[in-house]
Amino acid sequence: MTNKIYALVGPYASGKNTLIEKLVDLGINYIPVYSTGDPRNVKRTSNLVRYVSKAQFSQEDWMVRVTYKGDYYGIKKTDLLDSLNNNKISITMLDQNGVKQVQKLMNGSVKTIYLMVDYVSLVDRMLARGLNNTDMKYHLEYAESNGEFNYWKSANYIIKNTSTVESAYNQLMAILGLSINFNQELVRNKRLYRDKNL
Repeated sequence: MTNKIYALVGPYASGKNTLIEKLVDLGINYIPVYSTGDPRNVKRTSNLVRYVSKAQFSQEDWMVRVTYKGDYYGIKKTDLLDSLNNNKISITMLDQNGVKQVQKLMNGSVKTIYLMVDYVSLVDRMLARGLNNTDMKYHLEYAESNGEFNYWKSANYIIKNTSTVESAYNQLMAILGLSINFNQELVRNKRLYRDKNL
């Protein structure tokens, strides 16, 4: 089996963070995203984004470098290449511009998984995160104007993420070729390791 990197793609609140966090809990390798944003302005805390200053950001060698709401986001070249060389499966998140940058350079090693979500689900999730009307309008207009609702046409895989997290997670596990048995075995191994090291 050739090592693969899978990138979750979709509009804001489509479920990228939630699904990646579940995979990270299983021990799947995660390729981190770096941002120059202020973590105090983030509505939903996550360990998936690593915050750096603009000065630090300018000094790194990025394979992916995009701008969103005036901040830079990137994925380090070394993180991508190390993951591809050392892990059967790695997961990350990208936007469409990031996908274009990676696919030019990674020669088919990155597969995209689009999270398809309707407007009602997105608004419900944004409300649950405490976003105000201005922020919600911004995210929806950004997704619309940047074609994020149409990206499914060029993605390698599509997950319909309009019902439960478990439903989307099961679809993702099937795409990655991971079974429930694999899931249970990883959980069991983590428990054994934890108990052994208490």
